[in-house]
Parts: sequence; structure tokens; C-alpha cells
Amino acid sequence: MTLKTILPTLAIALAGALGRPTPALADQPVLTVYTYDSFASEWGPGPVIEKGFEERCGCDVQFVGLDSSIGAFNRIRLEGAASKADVLLGLDVNLAGDALASGLFAPHGADLSTLSTPIPWDDPVLAPFDWGHFAFVYDSRRLSAPPTSFEKLLAAPDSLKIVIQDPRSATPGLGLLMWVRAVYGDRAPDVWRRLKPKILTVTKGWWDSYSLFLKGEADMALSYTTSPAYHAVVDGETFIKAAPFAEGHYLQMELAAVTKSSAHPELARQFIAYLIGPEAQSAIPTTNWMFPVNSEATVPDAFRDLIEPVKTLAFPAAEAQAKRKAWIAEWLAVMGE
Repeated sequence: MTLKTILPTLAIALAGALGRPTPALADQPVLTVYTYDSFASEWGPGPVIEKGFEERCGCDVQFVGLDSSIGAFNRIRLEGAASKADVLLGLDVNLAGDALASGLFAPHGADLSTLSTPIPWDDPVLAPFDWGHFAFVYDSRRLSAPPTSFEKLLAAPDSLKIVIQDPRSATPGLGLLMWVRAVYGDRAPDVWRRLKPKILTVTKGWWDSYSLFLKGEADMALSYTTSPAYHAVVDGETFIKAAPFAEGHYLQMELAAVTKSSAHPELARQFIAYLIGPEAQSAIPTTNWMFPVNSEATVPDAFRDLIEPVKTLAFPAAEAQAKRKAWIAEWLAVMGE
């Protein structure tokens, strides 16, 4: 047990002996943040951001890590006005329309005018806090000539195996769904049929598929253009690379929102302002392995060596909301055959 855990325990014990609560503990507001589990994990940005904000707010930040950002959003929808969440972190732009239509979120009050994002974003309810592009990554020791376009991927022999994620449960899987639609339009079902023999498996979450790739069970994995930066910085290895696709790459931008059910709405707004500030943003590249939205944030040199998409692909939030269910249904019709 560390000093950090001993002191609060001792304080509570003394308070009980005296028959009254400890004011410092009893009066401290709790800010509850729903997010995906890797954000809240010990190696994610959660602990760093928690510590930095707690030093400013005199509050207790508690992250609730769920299986995905889709899962976190669905939990808030299920809980409705009774939700204990003050903040939702990690909402994908492709789900922004659904979030706004739900009526569950309040204005964040943050100034977004100085932020640097690949597409303009000034929504008063949803604030961006990081971004990246989806990509197929590969191990250059095992695959010396990877496909560099969807057409080349589709033309590759079926012995080339890829792993992807389910668009119903994982934002990368949803991103691939949108990516194929952005490139091929109504021809997307045929693309899925041609791609299906090359898909080793479809996993519920990103890590499930990426770990299969790292074990050598697949040649390529659906991930991000930033994934090689992790291996370069943490492992000191440069053989994990992202394949640059000639058609461009689809954007993921992650968003934060204040819930209308928040017991501490002003504190929640302060948290989002801190999240997009340079201090918290400097933690994003080497903990969440995405690009920060604040241009003053510190970014490691490894990010400068990443591929740069020839084109950023993204559907407007309203179109993604209107078409997503139909596009998932056509994906399921092919993948279930």
C-alpha cells in the first residue's frame, strides 16, 4: 500500500473514530466520466488527465471505462436523465448526429476557434479532443509489398489475411464501413463480397484484432496511421507501418460532451476546457496515440514520420446518422452469407 492510499484510509478511520465525516473528503465533488476502457486504463491518458485536472479543481475525477465509446454512449442513452455521468469522452464523429438528436447533452462552453482539426468543427455541444486516420497496418518484415489502395487490396490473393472490427461495436469498424462507402458509394456491397475471403475474422473491439495481428495470425489489421508511432516510441521498432491508400483515408475525430443529467455541469465544462488545453493535449499523442487538436501540444518526433493521407475522407455528421443503419445492414447481409 502506498502513501497515497494510506492517507485517505487513515483520514476516514480517524473521522469514524470522532463520529463525524472529514470535511475535505465529504465536500469534494465527484466528476464521473464515461469513456472507453483503454482511455481509462493505467497506460491510457485517463490517469494523467485525472491528476492534472484534480490539481486544479479540488474534485475527485472518476473514470468509468466501458468496452467501447459506442458502449459508453449506449449506456448513457439507456440511463437517460438518471445517468450518473457528467462527461462522455470518445464519441466518434460518425455518431455525432445521434448524440445531438438524443437530447442528452448540454453546451460545453469551450472556445474551439483556436483548435487545429482536419475538418472545420465549431459545434457548441460536442468538443473534439483528438483525431487520426484509419489505416491498414502491416509488419514490413513479413509483408514487403503491401496493397497501397483498396483496388490492390481487393486484387490481392485470398491468402492475404486481414482482421477488422464490427461496425456495431467498434469505431474503427464503423470507420471502415464509412471508408468503403466514401470510396465506392453504392458499389460497397460488391466490395465487401470481394473483401470477405481475405478477412480472417471480425472482432468486437480494436485490441482483439490488433493482438491477432501482432501475434502474426494476420498480415494486416485495421487500425490507425498513428499506430506505427506507438511501436517506434514504446518498443523502439520501426517495422510496423501503415499502408498509404491512393483513394485517401477516412477520418476519426473523437468528441467530448457534458451530459444534461450532470450533477456538476460547471465542473464538467471546466473539465472539457482543460481537456482541449495544451497540458492535457500533450498527453494525448503518447497515451492515446492520436493527434492532439491543440497546436500548442507537444508531439513526439515519431509522429512526423507517419504517412500523410493524400485525401481526408469524412461524411457530414447528419449524413452518417441518416445512412449508418442501412449501411450496417448491407454489411451484415454480405458478412452473414
